[in-house]
Amino acid sequence: MFNKEESRQLRETFWISFGKSFPRKWLLYNTKIKGFSFKFHFDTKQALVSLDVESDLENRINYWEKLVALKSILLDEYLPEAIYEETFYLDNGKEISRIYVPLDAKVSIHNKNSWQEVMVFFNEKMGLFEAFFDEYEDVIKG
Repeated sequence: MFNKEESRQLRETFWISFGKSFPRKWLLYNTKIKGFSFKFHFDTKQALVSLDVESDLENRINYWEKLVALKSILLDEYLPEAIYEETFYLDNGKEISRIYVPLDAKVSIHNKNSWQEVMVFFNEKMGLFEAFFDEYEDVIKG
């Protein structure tokens, strides 16, 4: 097992390596929609990319309805493995709505042998998420 500092250093090394391996500016929080962001997640159990809607309840419902209306397009043309969860609880207990794509492989940020697979997955799936957003941003914001 790794102590806290070793774990922190491994995480930092992974993200630096990812940035160098796939140098591009990701959209992430820069959607220009409050509480609407794309995220990478990689820990000792799983890797996933997600679109999180964390706004106040009224806005969250509004954006979620639009995302549900676009669900068949997202699944058919971009990410057939995407999972929609209207109610998702973060580790801190906060309730959000989330669309995510998990990597269906046993990976751990503590295992450098799984890093390349995760980096390729992140690049491909987040690229598709961003392409979907770019195409339907006006519908989502509207």
